Amino acid sequence: MTQTALILIDMQNSFLHPDGENFYPAAPEVIAPCLELLEAAVASGAIVVHVCDRHREGFADFEQPRLPVHCVTGGFNAAFFEGFGPANRPNEIQITKRRYSAFFATDLALFLFEQGIERVVIGGVKTNVCVRATATDAFGNGFEVNVVREAVNSNRPHLSEASLEDVERYIGKVVDLDTAKSLLA
Repeated sequence: MTQTALILIDMQNSFLHPDGENFYPAAPEVIAPCLELLEAAVASGAIVVHVCDRHREGFADFEQPRLPVHCVTGGFNAAFFEGFGPANRPNEIQITKRRYSAFFATDLALFLFEQGIERVVIGGVKTNVCVRATATDAFGNGFEVNVVREAVNSNRPHLSEASLEDVERYIGKVVDLDTAKSLLA
């Protein structure tokens, strides 16, 4: 049986809360599907990886010429949105990233290999940035990739669709919510 982990990307106030610094109107549409994925993973005992984007206050960051300062550690925007983040449930971890991919300069691949994970189910924001970068690196590290259509989106819908097309063509599968939940069962 293939071992599967759920990776939830950047489910933080910055993107999902109306007062968040990177909020966009479509962002809340991923909340309910991601919560369904989380519930399915917890019910089955699958590993859940809560990924958060966090940056250090007062220090230069390579992303800053392209993105304004955001998700500063300890602040409202860097906090997980209500219902997300580790909650002392079994089989869940947090990965903090400073770049788009949850795999880049973190121990995520090592951890997943150590747990015998072969397949990942991915949800979160934004499809064309952090979701795609994470999916690409998951593929590059040898994991079977499944991005959940209803559980990802972007403030640039055309780029979100193009990214999903590329995932399906080159990286893995774009699956619906029910299929994703069955993969986590």
